[in-house]
Amino acid sequence: MQISTYLSFNGQCEEAFRFYERSLGAKLNFMMTYAQSPMAAQTPANWQGKIMHATLSIDGQTIMGSDPTPDHYKQSSGFAIALNIKDPSEAERIFKNLSESGNVQMPIQETFWARRFGMVTDRFGTPWMVNCEKPMDQQG
Repeated sequence: MQISTYLSFNGQCEEAFRFYERSLGAKLNFMMTYAQSPMAAQTPANWQGKIMHATLSIDGQTIMGSDPTPDHYKQSSGFAIALNIKDPSEAERIFKNLSESGNVQMPIQETFWARRFGMVTDRFGTPWMVNCEKPMDQQG
């Protein structure tokens, strides 16, 4: 079983996925607009260029997303995407990238369990936790 994250955007999926591709060092695998899909005839004219489905891969893992039509979009809440990164400098780089025009809830820093940990909601409204754990014998 593989668990993947599926994100919904309010018309910003393409911009968000291109941002994640750069920020995370990910690969954009697939992106289809409503106009390119069999759903074109059922989609409002002003939504034809929006993303019906996109996939991004990061180290063998997948993030998927779309721009649901406005009558189906709901702001997500109660979750965060947790990134576990081995190298502290890479954790800092990614956190800095995700923070660009975002809202930092906790600056990236050392904690009792992590060499680096920070929380940020990016400019698209996606919450992230960037974590670089300490070895077990150094926690606490």
